[in-house]
Amino acid sequence: MADGSARIAQDVRAKAARDLAYSTPLEDFQVDDPELLRTNTHWPWFERLRREDPVHWCPKSEFGPYWSVTKFNDIIAVEGDHQVFSSSAELGGITIFDGYEERSRTSFIGLDPPDHDAERKVVTPMFSTASMAAMAPLIRERAAKILDELPRGETFDFVDKVSVELTSQMLATLFDFPFEHRRLLPRASDLILTTPGPDGLVATEEERQGEMFATFSQFMALWNERKGAPPRNDLISMLANGEATTSDDPYNFMGNIVLLVVAGSDTTRHSISGALVAMNENPEIYDRLRRDPSLLETAVPEIIRWQTPVAHMRRTALGDYELGGKAIKKGDKVVMWYVSGNRDETAIDDPEAFVIDRMRPRQHLSFGFGVHRCLGNRLAEMQLKIVWEEILKRFSFLEIVGEPRRLRSNFIRGYEAMPVRIDG
Repeated sequence: MADGSARIAQDVRAKAARDLAYSTPLEDFQVDDPELLRTNTHWPWFERLRREDPVHWCPKSEFGPYWSVTKFNDIIAVEGDHQVFSSSAELGGITIFDGYEERSRTSFIGLDPPDHDAERKVVTPMFSTASMAAMAPLIRERAAKILDELPRGETFDFVDKVSVELTSQMLATLFDFPFEHRRLLPRASDLILTTPGPDGLVATEEERQGEMFATFSQFMALWNERKGAPPRNDLISMLANGEATTSDDPYNFMGNIVLLVVAGSDTTRHSISGALVAMNENPEIYDRLRRDPSLLETAVPEIIRWQTPVAHMRRTALGDYELGGKAIKKGDKVVMWYVSGNRDETAIDDPEAFVIDRMRPRQHLSFGFGVHRCLGNRLAEMQLKIVWEEILKRFSFLEIVGEPRRLRSNFIRGYEAMPVRIDG
């Protein structure tokens, strides 16, 4: 990064965070604080938990009491056992905070099998091998146009002009949503997952709810229009007419829409931006990729591991269970910190390093594990690969010239803005 003062500020913050993390009693840890991800100071807190208390009980927090599961294999154990660890919205759903899944059956990620499997199956054809092959040329065409229109010789926001623009175009296509309103989709995703406040996207909860209502009202109109209509190849039509998802309860439909908007936006968008951060911190890797773009085959999953766009997932224990020598009780909230598991040195070699030619590049938790593994993982990887192929063709270097502004969230590890200049 060109801005030396920004790098110095980051180093000062990192040292202060490490000092605080290692001087705070474990019983006082609050790794759920959204400021940790916003300031990129979460690393030492999770490092200490992995080393000293990998299955950690937080008795009191803004989000109630919960267990933090911080090591790779422990996360796999929880995520892989849906008979003991439930995703049910009726019990609190899949995030540390209970809130916007106030009714049961609001989305299939908030269901356990077999209901989860039936609803997920409705939209699976959109992410088939044939669908991916059909979408690839369109993604490349759009990525090329976006990159060719970037300004030269001036600072611009990479998040806005590249990451958000590409993913909003693809979301609009997947939903057959009005293209001119496509920017509402990633905005809605951010509003759902961010915390209102002075440094947030919106100042108040009322402001957030107002924006979300306006956007999702458009989805309801499209649902009413397409329900019972001849089959169309878009997610709204699939949900409106699928046997398992065609309920007249709008909360069921909107829950699945929320899920697909967030899932379709965040992994790809924040990984595109995170890749640029990784390249700027490791310019020799940027140069290596430019000389040998075939390395993107393994670099793409490494980018997704290194970025870890989804910081956590939550489950609720349906019965007593022992994990890491700790007694989890029926009804306990169990939070799996992907952002920690993806840096677990007992499962991943040299996990702090950005290594684009790992032997097992897909050994990561960013897409989850088990029945809830991300449905659109191949689409996310394909978009990321294509956009970086096109970037490497065009530019000798995309330089970050100031500190990126990160999303204030404890669920998504992402970026709001990133000042960049084109060098060649």
